[in-house]
Amino acid sequence: MGFRLTLFLFLASLPVILTQEITHAEILVDGTQKVAETDDSFICATLDWWPHDKCNYNQCPWGYTSVTNLDLSRPLLAKAIKAFKPLRIRVGGSLQDQVLYDVGSNTGAILTFGLNALHGRHKSGKNAWAGDWDVSNAHAFINYTISKGYHIDSWEFGNELSGSGIGASVGAEQYAKDLKKLKNIINKLYIGSYFKPPLVAPGGFFDQEWFAKLLQVSGSDVVNVVTHHIYNLGPGNDPNLVSKILNPQHLSKVSRTFINLEETIQQNGPWASVWIGESGGAFNSGGHNVSNTFVNSFWYLDQLGMSSNYSTKVYCRQTLVGGNYGLLDKTTFTPNPDYYSALLWHRLIGKGVLSVGTNASPFLRTYAHCSKGREGLTLLLINLSNQTGFIINIENSMNLNKRAEANSIRRENSFFSSLKKTVSWIGSKASDVSLREEYHLTPKDGYLQSRTMVLNGIPLELTSDGEIPELDPVLNEVKSPLYIAPLSIAFIVLPNFDAPACV
Repeated sequence: MGFRLTLFLFLASLPVILTQEITHAEILVDGTQKVAETDDSFICATLDWWPHDKCNYNQCPWGYTSVTNLDLSRPLLAKAIKAFKPLRIRVGGSLQDQVLYDVGSNTGAILTFGLNALHGRHKSGKNAWAGDWDVSNAHAFINYTISKGYHIDSWEFGNELSGSGIGASVGAEQYAKDLKKLKNIINKLYIGSYFKPPLVAPGGFFDQEWFAKLLQVSGSDVVNVVTHHIYNLGPGNDPNLVSKILNPQHLSKVSRTFINLEETIQQNGPWASVWIGESGGAFNSGGHNVSNTFVNSFWYLDQLGMSSNYSTKVYCRQTLVGGNYGLLDKTTFTPNPDYYSALLWHRLIGKGVLSVGTNASPFLRTYAHCSKGREGLTLLLINLSNQTGFIINIENSMNLNKRAEANSIRRENSFFSSLKKTVSWIGSKASDVSLREEYHLTPKDGYLQSRTMVLNGIPLELTSDGEIPELDPVLNEVKSPLYIAPLSIAFIVLPNFDAPACV
């Protein structure tokens, strides 16, 4: 009955669908081995220190969202964080003790705290700073957090001081020397503790020579996590932001950074893992009426998928709240569309990254992971095309021979005959599977720059009690047609996809 209803609804929508181009696409997933693995807390968001009068392009989008004046008593803020169970938060700048306590203790957040790496140095050039780092302030602060029982998951050293820096820079050799000092402080203060926070650095834009030198000079096991920042959409006032987001060639350019950084770490610091410590798409507070709208999720989710393919363990979104790129509205704390994209990823996508290939056009972006907390896999499908919808056939590489035989059968020359053949072949466990979960994301009223995301036809809005809404899938028989509409995003959960790597 469920399949008949689904087929009826699908066929009823054909007049609308047929006004657009429909293309059949094959997706091949290799579930026999993982190509990479992320951290349990892959989804991360930042809290920044920008004051309310931080302005760009004749607008001041930060409000009172600085870590020094953020109103942590707002119930919706706590609810938004708690929904992740837990959410990693990267804190930059200085915080009052009460802010540190409330964010960590009342919401269950995992805290990464940034320390000032310029303290004690002097300016030696236009952007360059020289001299030894003064450890006294960091030593006192870390010791204080330990004495109060505050759990800091990791300590980050500095912010955007790598290479030529953003406003300031420190040479790689000097930076590495000071990292050794900080590592010694952490080792001594946490001696006898059940948990020793990892050291995270440098939290800046990737410069291959600088990063390599940092790892070479600091030596083995000093830097546990190498962090870098990405703003691959350019300035927030670029009138072409939306076209960049929908351009698959532009989105793919950043893969070169991931490849080069991965190689640099393998050659110079194989003991370290990789995080994206800050990424907001467009810099200078993000794009007005772009970064906080539905269209930004095409960029954001594509970044999550692509970075995880290159062994990125954690991805910190700039910001949780503040600027145009906040996951939450700076005034009301109401979730923006990217908040729900992050929450769906966090709930559905597991740590194991799988190899996936497709014969579709570059406008269909495809990513595959082991499902979170259960067997099978979850696909992320991103359709950047404004006119082409895709009817998708999902193949299991373990079933390739079976499908090769099936494809030798002459296909009938009609659309509906092809439709019947559009099934999800998922491997030897196919007989055990009856339903798949689908989460289709679209903008309200079809307006790409809408502040409201629609899940399976239902606008995602706070409940009457001010709660985060349920994110419910539609259930379809696994062999029913899988259709991805133009300019839409979908998470597809295949519970019993035969993927030995995910067991």
